[in-house]
Amino acid sequence: MVSEADAVNGKRSARFARLAERDINKETYVTPWAEAGLSVTNSPYDPAPSLRIEDGRITEMDGKPLADFDALDAFIAAHSLDLNVAEEAMATPSLTIARMLVDINVEGAQVRRLIDGCTPAKLVDIIRHMNVLEMMMGLAKMRVRRTPANQAHVTNWAENPALLAADAAEASLRGFSEIETTVRVARAAPLNALSILVGSQTGRGGVLTQCAVEESLGLRLAMKGLTTYAETLSVYGTERAFVDGDDTPWSKGFLNAAYASRGVKVRFTSGTGSEALMGHAEQRSMLYLEARCLLVTRGAGSQGVQNGSISCIALPEALPGGVQTVLAENLLASMLGLEVASGNDALASHSAIRKTAKLMLQFIPGTDFIFSGYSAVPKRDNMFGGGNFDAEDFDDYNVLQRDMQIDGGLRPISETEAVTIRRRGAQAIQAVYAVCGMPAITDEEVEAAAYAHSSEDMPPRALVNDLQAADAFLKSEHTLFTVIKAIREAGFTDIAQNLLTMAKQRVAGDYLQPSAIFDRDFNVQSGINDTNDYAGPGTGYRLSGERWQEVQNIPQAKSPHDFIQDRQGAPLKRLVELEQARVGTQPEVVIAVGPAFGTGLVKTIEGLDHNAVLEAILTGIASEGMIARLIKVYHTADCGAIGHVAATLSGSGIGIGIQSRGTTIIQKKGLPRLSNLELFPQSPSLTLAHYEQIGRNAACYAKGMMPTPVAVKVDNTARLRLIVKTALLHRHEIEHINTAQPPVEMVFDWEPA
Repeated sequence: MVSEADAVNGKRSARFARLAERDINKETYVTPWAEAGLSVTNSPYDPAPSLRIEDGRITEMDGKPLADFDALDAFIAAHSLDLNVAEEAMATPSLTIARMLVDINVEGAQVRRLIDGCTPAKLVDIIRHMNVLEMMMGLAKMRVRRTPANQAHVTNWAENPALLAADAAEASLRGFSEIETTVRVARAAPLNALSILVGSQTGRGGVLTQCAVEESLGLRLAMKGLTTYAETLSVYGTERAFVDGDDTPWSKGFLNAAYASRGVKVRFTSGTGSEALMGHAEQRSMLYLEARCLLVTRGAGSQGVQNGSISCIALPEALPGGVQTVLAENLLASMLGLEVASGNDALASHSAIRKTAKLMLQFIPGTDFIFSGYSAVPKRDNMFGGGNFDAEDFDDYNVLQRDMQIDGGLRPISETEAVTIRRRGAQAIQAVYAVCGMPAITDEEVEAAAYAHSSEDMPPRALVNDLQAADAFLKSEHTLFTVIKAIREAGFTDIAQNLLTMAKQRVAGDYLQPSAIFDRDFNVQSGINDTNDYAGPGTGYRLSGERWQEVQNIPQAKSPHDFIQDRQGAPLKRLVELEQARVGTQPEVVIAVGPAFGTGLVKTIEGLDHNAVLEAILTGIASEGMIARLIKVYHTADCGAIGHVAATLSGSGIGIGIQSRGTTIIQKKGLPRLSNLELFPQSPSLTLAHYEQIGRNAACYAKGMMPTPVAVKVDNTARLRLIVKTALLHRHEIEHINTAQPPVEMVFDWEPA
């Protein structure tokens, strides 16, 4: 805190002033206020768990008698609890169930049997006994599908169809199992849905798609065959929020059935904070209200849920324990046997550290979908609220998978692969527009989409004309089969076949199984045939085999030999070895180089030519009127040891040691081997000017003077950038060691400046 006196004087701690500018301090933080619903867990108004069953009917739940049930209570009591196990579940201590969740000796099915009989308050009470690590362990065990996957957001501010198709094609090639779009202008929905459908089946077959719009319109798009799953059926944890937000639990159940009857997979959407945001939290904690949402979701027959606060994420994150609670709601959904598309979609923080830390809670244990919408486009083009991770983070995300050997649902691709598939996606939607009589997509747009990063890279397009075409398309007889015919006639037979196979899958309905996705061959992976079997070490899904090889092979990874070859070349002709080195008898500076210097390696780690380095050092020594002698050390590659040899053989007792990669030391005879006059460990920061000054200082020491040490700027990023290259170059130098070979005199052909 700044004192009153300092505040008056305008004086601040320089450190605190700098901290105030950090991204983390662009966030909003508040203290809990239970009465307004601003508590993530443990509101004093949350009910205690209870359940009374009389004549096969629930007459009391969580302290509330049947006569006082609201719509959610009535729905949960009628459809969401297994009364055959409810009394046993409610009688089992919450701590016992919490420990079962973590215990690797207890199968997930045993836990879920009890969970099926738990009321909302009981579910929350179980979670209250668990910390973040334990919740992550529980999530790893309770996830429905064995194999994690990922979902992408593909939108753009301009509603450009060529760009939508290109981005969807790239997203599917990158491995996303689902792709979701939405609109800036509501009327654009039919063509946006069409564009990502075509693009998604270009990258690979079997990617599910949806358009997040008003529910009746969403159903119409599904009936035309333009979407294959629905996710925006929102549910809320209080009656007032539900009515204000969207209908009732019963209407959601009806809509769920309407989608399923058309072969469309359905997830509901819920998440902490929505009720408080709407002003109808009824003083309950966010987690308790989410438990009610999840029981409604299960009771309505939905396959799963998109949860993890979603678009409200900034609200729980403003409160203590908010990120932990987001994990808790993901775990609750998994405990209930629901497919979980865990949040991580809307921008959660300005801080790269904080947003990544939040992601790890789902990334490490794995969820059915790590993101309920990874932004496969730049944030500025994402109409869902920015995107916690976006297209500019692809490389980071791929490296995270590689770092931890975790399957996060993506795969690295090359630039050539991306451009090629983006062009095909744009060409395919161009063909559809032409056959359906919609505003032409020009070749210029196709080529721009192939290389574009965002809508800013696209030529202008008349949005009004596209909106009129969207209205006409929605009213027309055009369906998925019109699209298939157009694409086939244009020569894209593989894309047409993927679309046709997707249509057949809707009739078969196999992907209406719990937590279902398709692999690249249209095989269903679900909670039925790909059941999560995690039971501790050595069990469950492990990233291995071909998939692990795929994740490892990021385009940035180079062969270790490349780093060495960049520093190799013809041996220095100007550097000639003579006889065995002797102890000097005159004032001098001895320069000792490592065993690979000028032969096995001819450049420093930063690419400075060894000739130039020697010239700079010799110039510095000569400028102080001293002579220099050059030797080569073969029995060691250690910089300190090389410098020690130089000082020992020097007539003045002053020597310079240089490793082939450029690390340098000024040493004095008689000092301990690990001590020195000056050490320059950050060789990447050394310039030829530095090397010249090193020579000058060494000459000054030889004359008995005490020069100002050479100032080399510290680069704290050098280790991150160059540690691999350092290790490989040092290993290469070690290969040139000959322990039986004593130091030898050398002569270097140079002309003093």
